[in-house]
Amino acid sequence: MNEYLHMDSQIGCSLKSDLSSSISKVVERDLTNRFTTNEIFHSREHLIQWVRGMAFDLGFVVVIVRSDIATGVRGRKTYVILGCERGGKYRKYKADAVASVYGTRKCECPFRLKGKPCSDGAGWVLKVMCGHHNHELAETLVGHPYAGRLNTSEKSLLVDMTKSKVTPANI
Repeated sequence: MNEYLHMDSQIGCSLKSDLSSSISKVVERDLTNRFTTNEIFHSREHLIQWVRGMAFDLGFVVVIVRSDIATGVRGRKTYVILGCERGGKYRKYKADAVASVYGTRKCECPFRLKGKPCSDGAGWVLKVMCGHHNHELAETLVGHPYAGRLNTSEKSLLVDMTKSKVTPANI
């Protein structure tokens, strides 16, 4: 009888810990404060690199949703809009494509950030358009396609090893 009470209390504890972790994740879905900064970035690339680093640490991937450069044409301004990779809807690229049995990552996540040059031209500033996610954030990005990408130095090393006839198993 005592064993059953002990097991019941363990189950209750595990349910409480699961509940508290899920509550903390729900709170963690609003990341407005994490991306609100007064920092002035040196360049567009520096701004994107900072945002992607923050997002990677928090458990999601940021992509460029839209970007434009002012060319002197009326109505065009320089900006970059960054968003969660799970934003938007899946769209078929071929009209005659058969519906896939697989799911999609897209869940219309509203998370958006906007970067634009300072008015004095000293750098770039970041503004949070929407800091909320409508999905759970990943604990780790292990196995994620973004985490598996090679950087430029790794790509050049891969090219050199391929030219040297190194077998793919050894690469």
